[in-house]
Amino acid sequence: MSGNPKPKSTPVKSTGLHVGDIAPGVKKVDSILTADHVSKSFGGLTAVDVEHLEVPRGAITALIGPNGAGKTTFFNLLTGFDTPDTGTWEFEGESLSGIPAFKVAQRGQVRTFQLTKALSLLTVLENMKLGAKEQQGEKLFQSIFPFLWRKKEEEIEQKALELLERFKLIKLKDDFAASLSGGQRKLLEMARALMSNPTLVMLDEPMAGVNPALTESLLEHILDLKKEGMTVLFVEHDMHMVRHIADWVVVMAEGKIIAEGPPEEVMSNEAVIDAYLGSRQDTDLGVVTGRIPASKGDA
Repeated sequence: MSGNPKPKSTPVKSTGLHVGDIAPGVKKVDSILTADHVSKSFGGLTAVDVEHLEVPRGAITALIGPNGAGKTTFFNLLTGFDTPDTGTWEFEGESLSGIPAFKVAQRGQVRTFQLTKALSLLTVLENMKLGAKEQQGEKLFQSIFPFLWRKKEEEIEQKALELLERFKLIKLKDDFAASLSGGQRKLLEMARALMSNPTLVMLDEPMAGVNPALTESLLEHILDLKKEGMTVLFVEHDMHMVRHIADWVVVMAEGKIIAEGPPEEVMSNEAVIDAYLGSRQDTDLGVVTGRIPASKGDA
């Protein structure tokens, strides 16, 4: 992957997202997701210990931190894929504590995975259709009578085709998902997430394993989500990418939120430099964490 991925256009950053002084857990003007006292331990190791976090609505928020900081575990807790030891969290003012993952998605909070979850033995189009809500043909009684669900099925397929066109996967619609490259699977997973008309899209390392040819495309798609009124929360190690597209940055270390704020302020925060960037704060985080090779300029 390129060490300096950039979108084609300069993104318009959202400002004025917080109330009061910037500090971990700072109140947001309008939060879409709020977490309180969320913790998770594995044996004697505390993986997540988040006292308070608010995700600003209509903005792109980056969740960063060193490997093992608890970012993906925190994602799993917020989306119902794992159960916390303590804590509560709300999405759009409604509690999601104890709500299973599929119901969380139905309410408008969807996620992708660091390791993509495409169903390999289904075609690209069939994978897309799985992401749609309110599929009437899935109900036993209605499935017997095609006239009850055929129109809805046609609408779902049309939407799937439009998204595949937008994500430049339309020529692969009849191919098995197993034949896609890693980058194409990332695109498919993001496109499938949009089938449910979400309001919050959570992306776990969307650039991991993506070749340079698709990196710019993925950046543009993430920016498009915001333009369309969605909120984005993503995990990423590449600090150059974070600087370019994030409106707000949250930093985790050892399971805790140690800093948050606009990208420029977070990058100069001493706690972040000490816990994460060390003496190489001007180096691409992909290099710092060993995910991408260092260039001569980063050495």
